[in-house]
Amino acid sequence: MTDIVAELLNILDIEQLEVDLFRGEGSGGETSVRIFGGQVIAQALAAAYGTVDERLCHSLHAYFMRAGDPAIPVIYHVDQSRDGRSFTTRRVIAVQHGKQILNLSASFHVDEEGWEHQHQMPDVERPQNLVSRAEMRKQEAHKVKESRRADFLRPRPIEIREVEPQDYFDPKPVSDTNCIWFRMEGAAGQRPQIQQCLLAYASDMNLLGSSLRPHGLTWFRGDVMTASLDHSMWFHGPIEFDQWHLYSMDSPFTGGGRGFNRGSIFSESGKLVASVAQEGLVRPRNPKPE
Repeated sequence: MTDIVAELLNILDIEQLEVDLFRGEGSGGETSVRIFGGQVIAQALAAAYGTVDERLCHSLHAYFMRAGDPAIPVIYHVDQSRDGRSFTTRRVIAVQHGKQILNLSASFHVDEEGWEHQHQMPDVERPQNLVSRAEMRKQEAHKVKESRRADFLRPRPIEIREVEPQDYFDPKPVSDTNCIWFRMEGAAGQRPQIQQCLLAYASDMNLLGSSLRPHGLTWFRGDVMTASLDHSMWFHGPIEFDQWHLYSMDSPFTGGGRGFNRGSIFSESGKLVASVAQEGLVRPRNPKPE
């Protein structure tokens, strides 16, 4: 297991301070500037799981309120809203510097039998035939300012392979449809609860970028300001995130400074295991001079 994978698993191993009160590490994850949104969602779900026995999460809904500070821990307060015969409901508030940075509601369900159907997985190139994002970044690193190159190239815990990658620095307008394969080999053998937390962490990757594709926009050029505003997720089946999963995304609407994005997550065998929806800030800004 690599150091970066062990770090992510450690980040999800949050500390219980008191009844309904937990503390999670702020550092680590996908960005060194602010806490990666998926990390706060995953830790909040882990905090909720600290008060739930046996049942697994079937849905969560979160609002991002402030950027997280990676220099200090995050405090999570869990409200045990309801424990029913079939469903359990929890509300989690994440706090830093005395202010809320995220509110999350989650519902947990007993295992039940019922009718089943699902949409088919898109027919796309398999991950074995695609170049990893890490390798793509190595090939493009010479285009990044030397002061930012180390951050551009630093290892990430989730392995990603893009089906139709765009130019990082000069993308052309293309379809909002956006597919990636992703996995974390270090997830092998983890409990079902942690598998869900890891997938929740990864579900915040690339999703907002679907709003940028039709407009030929890129974060690296500095002409757009983005931030996740909310994030919803529904879990449909068991997850083994050490195996490849296809994240099929699109953006039905962008306007008014916001972009709406949807995602479906399939196992490599084609089983739909989760669905995601997110709205994000997509605001024009003037690029800073070099």
